[in-house]
Amino acid sequence: MRICLLTYRGNPYSGGQGIYIYYLARELQRKGHEVDVISAPPFPELSEGITLHRLKSLSIYYQEASFKGNLRKARKPIDFYEVFTTKYGIFTDPLAFSMRAYAKVKELHKSRKFDIIHDNQGLGYGLLLMKKLGIPIVATIHHPLTIDKQADLEQADSLRGKWGVYMFYLLTHMQAFVARRLDRVIAVSQSSAKEIERSFKVTPDKLRVVYNGTDTDIFKPIKEESRNRSGLIMVGNTDDRKKGVIYLLKALYLLHNDGINLTIVDDPWQRFPHGNQAEPPPPSYALRLLQKFGVDGLVNFTGRLTKEALAKQYSRAEIAVVPSLYEGFGFPASEAMACGVPVIASSAGALPEVVGNAGILVPPGEPEPLAEAIKRLSEDKQLQRELGEAGRRRIQQEFSWEQAAKKTVEVYQGLL
Repeated sequence: MRICLLTYRGNPYSGGQGIYIYYLARELQRKGHEVDVISAPPFPELSEGITLHRLKSLSIYYQEASFKGNLRKARKPIDFYEVFTTKYGIFTDPLAFSMRAYAKVKELHKSRKFDIIHDNQGLGYGLLLMKKLGIPIVATIHHPLTIDKQADLEQADSLRGKWGVYMFYLLTHMQAFVARRLDRVIAVSQSSAKEIERSFKVTPDKLRVVYNGTDTDIFKPIKEESRNRSGLIMVGNTDDRKKGVIYLLKALYLLHNDGINLTIVDDPWQRFPHGNQAEPPPPSYALRLLQKFGVDGLVNFTGRLTKEALAKQYSRAEIAVVPSLYEGFGFPASEAMACGVPVIASSAGALPEVVGNAGILVPPGEPEPLAEAIKRLSEDKQLQRELGEAGRRRIQQEFSWEQAAKKTVEVYQGLL
């Protein structure tokens, strides 16, 4: 088949979206399909032989972007719309991307004759224009943005903060409207499917569940790194409120007399700017929390890492913690398990589906049970070994990218 994958942002640091687009494109190509990827910045990493079509973005959420600089580049109505809406804190990247992607798909389809268009979490109105080209459209929804909105509202500490959240997620209704009108929607877990049905009102006959995979060739125990495992590791965007870093740092504060250290794989100093470029952005959410709880000396940030460097970092850790309030799948859990690291995760979203009986589950949003689980597991070396080995086996048996691509193709074929 000739497959067109759409991703409004795609590098490995764009959450699960960047990981998903890299591996799905690779596995579809390995199965003999022709794959084109259309993306806006930050652009995805792709395997050799996969064509990347780069679209511009005039969103000021990106590093080194500025309102005046982007305004000078604006030529079309959608350009001016994106510049002004993002300046005032509205998340319109998926909408702007979808309109530009429609023009690109229309141009490419004259020669490429795509069999399927597969959108990765964008769900902009441009997809409905693509339907007029007569090409079936599938979308993967990792989770509805209504979950992000709820987590941000719960942790906003002022009326101004809450207003900012409402403005940012102003176009959530667009994604629900578009999702209901697509030919098929792929959810990456049973939990995500239920949430998509509840929040976006997508009917069950359109929903299909295809679990993500994990690269067990890269994410594996590395002996030379794991000889002296110590401390905790958390992987994720700590500015994303639903990742639950506040509850992990509260738990760390409760354990501050136990000498437990935490490594966070994230870059809290390099954030997407908002609004006025003349002033430096305020300290990130995570850095403010470190000061608030007084745990600065117990936490180390690694910055963003390559997949290979991340596997080494996992292998150095004694325990991986995933304190999320929701995960549509949960790559930090599956990757840690693949590296043989025992996992403590919240029982939120799809994490129980991924972790199964190969880790410890705690209630989401409650630092005390999380602290108790960390203390118990850190003192029980035998349990660490058992959970680490069980986690590796579970990921190898249940979550491969080859299987994910095979089931995705089955969704395409069923639709065609």
